[in-house]
Amino acid sequence: MKQFLKNLCILAIFSLLACKSDTHKPIALTAPASGKVAVATSKEFNDYWYSGKAELNSYTLKQSRYGEIREGEVVLVFVTEPFSLSKQVKLDNEQVAGEDNVPVMKLNQIRKFVTGIYDYSIMSSTFTPVDTATYPNTLKINSSIQEWCGHTFTQLNLQGDNYQFQEFSYFESEGDTERSIPIALLEEELMTRIRLQKGELQIGEIDLIFSTLYSRLAHQELKVAKANISKNQADDIVTYSIAYLNYDRTVTIDVQNEFPYSILSWTEDNGDGLITEATLKKSINEPYWNQKSLADEEMRTKLGLQK
Repeated sequence: MKQFLKNLCILAIFSLLACKSDTHKPIALTAPASGKVAVATSKEFNDYWYSGKAELNSYTLKQSRYGEIREGEVVLVFVTEPFSLSKQVKLDNEQVAGEDNVPVMKLNQIRKFVTGIYDYSIMSSTFTPVDTATYPNTLKINSSIQEWCGHTFTQLNLQGDNYQFQEFSYFESEGDTERSIPIALLEEELMTRIRLQKGELQIGEIDLIFSTLYSRLAHQELKVAKANISKNQADDIVTYSIAYLNYDRTVTIDVQNEFPYSILSWTEDNGDGLITEATLKKSINEPYWNQKSLADEEMRTKLGLQK
């Protein structure tokens, strides 16, 4: 009888694992084991962000680099997914994770442009909890820059009252670095905050950790800085301006002033007389993780991307 019960338990465990859903598919919002509501969002939000699709956005890019404007493209991928609070990675088995499962909005930004003979490929990922009331800080960001001179990788993980910072670079002056940075709002999370907070950002003077991309391209040490966020509304567009007080850097973000609060464009001005600008071309909602055959390459045309 004991052996029978043991075998039955083993069978139940394997059955549970066999029922695992597609790991790329967002999960519906549920209450944690404690009984607290995980998030307080509208049906409109849930229907859009938990539809089993990602929002894919393509942008024309005018990138300031080495004193000239470079033509390129940017893709923003917004999607919700189950995330491990303890490991800070996407969960493989969210059904058995319990309170370790924290739904996040993930933003992948892919930026590509050419400088002379060689090209740049830049990607950053941001993981912001959907339930910002319970989890007020973004859990993780990372970015990588690849170009013909070499590549760098930067990551920040939330740990207690700090972000644990790691950087790996081919530059001697930067090298391999690990240190702590006090918690503050991250420039990378401004766009996820906009999408989660009904198009709203905190206005006024704040502590802000500037973007890892700016840190690397301008060779500035990543740190908490003072910045002022202002807001201007014209017709159906809200424009946020983020001006750093002690650095010559200003970022603007144009946002659709209705759900789903799409990112229409943004600029980056680093005081060199040239302004980086990204402008929305196309936006579609697709389960892109399933679209990997040769026949699916036509979806790039639908998104307005160059081959």
